[in-house]
Amino acid sequence: MPKVLISDALSPRAAEIFAARGIEVHLLPDLSAEELKARIGGYDGLAVRSATKVTGGIISHAERLKVIGRAGIGVDNIDVAAATQRGIVVMNTPYGNSITAAEHTIAMLFALCRQIPAADRSTQAGRWEKSRFMGL
Repeated sequence: MPKVLISDALSPRAAEIFAARGIEVHLLPDLSAEELKARIGGYDGLAVRSATKVTGGIISHAERLKVIGRAGIGVDNIDVAAATQRGIVVMNTPYGNSITAAEHTIAMLFALCRQIPAADRSTQAGRWEKSRFMGL
């Protein structure tokens, strides 16, 4: 049975998805780099977010590792060259936060339309310019 180590905080749903596909999952989100280096040799897969730095030193101890998956946009916390040299596939989830990013964009547009940043600065400065910011 393949084994995957999840070394960052992920939704419990991630472990459920792996388990449903017959993959043994170990969720160990607070490993130090040295602890990860000591453990990584027994895993076929590694799932990370941004907290875990997957260095060449860690990869050199990954005898069985076949894939490193980043739950996020980039792979800047993974030594892709070292992984590639060892034949380890590195992948990410570039569209995983597209809905959240769109929602945030709409919220920022609303804030600008309602002049919320300027109203906040005015209020924090002790001025309440109701007529200017509330359209009155």
